[in-house]
Amino acid sequence: MNPPSRIVDISAPLDNDTVLDPPFMRPKIEYRSHADTAPLLLELFPGLRREDLPDGEGWAIEQVQIATHNGTHMDAPVHFQSRSIDGKPMMTIDQVPLDWFFRPGVKLDFRHLPDGHVVTAAEVEAELRRIGHALQPFDIVLVNTRAGSCIGTDEYLVAGIGMGREATLYLTSRGVRVAGIDAWGWDAPFAHMRERWLKTRDPSIIWEGHKAGREIPYCHMEKLCNLDQLPADGFTVACFPHKVKGGSAGWTRAVALFD
Repeated sequence: MNPPSRIVDISAPLDNDTVLDPPFMRPKIEYRSHADTAPLLLELFPGLRREDLPDGEGWAIEQVQIATHNGTHMDAPVHFQSRSIDGKPMMTIDQVPLDWFFRPGVKLDFRHLPDGHVVTAAEVEAELRRIGHALQPFDIVLVNTRAGSCIGTDEYLVAGIGMGREATLYLTSRGVRVAGIDAWGWDAPFAHMRERWLKTRDPSIIWEGHKAGREIPYCHMEKLCNLDQLPADGFTVACFPHKVKGGSAGWTRAVALFD
């Protein structure tokens, strides 16, 4: 098997500075240098002197306080609801079949749509028609929004569109089991969703794309990046999530592979 000629990293970095989450849920990474850890190494080996170590150094390590939804991550079906509409327990991230996460990819380009717009099934169908892609079961569908250009700024949290219930079900009813988006969430940003709620008081609009997973369980990635570097199709996505036992999500190093 020949390796692909190009690999695009579509995972956002995890650090203390890049704005990917509101302040209350950002990760905290403590970087401990080689100099910081040298005394620990001396304690482990009685009689060892610092000058015995190459350059007097120990090892570099990082202590991390993190949520499973920090950085680029894969939401498991259980994140959306504890049970499906037929009463079955929803899968945790360690229960999702691994073969879902290594499949052909297709990109829907919705960068032209205004922030807060809720994508419909008709708009998904029109975009597939525009790029000439016939959706196949288990295709991994990536959604490119304006939010991708705002990563690292405060604007990121309110930028981009959301995938509505009918758009999500359009995909999952055709066999899609993994999707992803470069925005903060699969649904429209909360600021825009709140405005719609205040006007309509319709509870069905709240988290409607996520909640569509109650009807057909699926996974989606959030906080992807570099989707603008991908073609519309003809690539493979590898996006295995970390195996967090009983987890509602897993950190994911997602890449797109193509020639």
